[in-house]
Amino acid sequence: MIRHLFCMLLMTAVAGCASDPAPTEQLRLTEQAMAQARAVGASEQTPALALAQERLAAATEAMKGERYREARLLAEQAELDARLAEARVLNDKSEQELAELHRRIARMREQLGALQ
Repeated sequence: MIRHLFCMLLMTAVAGCASDPAPTEQLRLTEQAMAQARAVGASEQTPALALAQERLAAATEAMKGERYREARLLAEQAELDARLAEARVLNDKSEQELAELHRRIARMREQLGALQ
């Protein structure tokens, strides 16, 4: 009887140690990544940022239900989605700047050709 009780207590202690801690730091990182994405021009219409917002909301709900492992995974996915949104916006801006530079170069070549 005592042996059985001891085994039950030991299993409870091991299970308690194995549980995931609340992912508050990961949620903070996710919110920071989303703020950065918005700062460079991503909006809620940006698919990756919209997905990040959905996953962050799901992570917050999982936190309320004390499903910390699920919350951490969702928050990590949301962070990656937000960073993807940021990268895509920056890439689009770079492509637009490059296209503008190509137009300017073409105009300058035309002007130089007209001078010759």
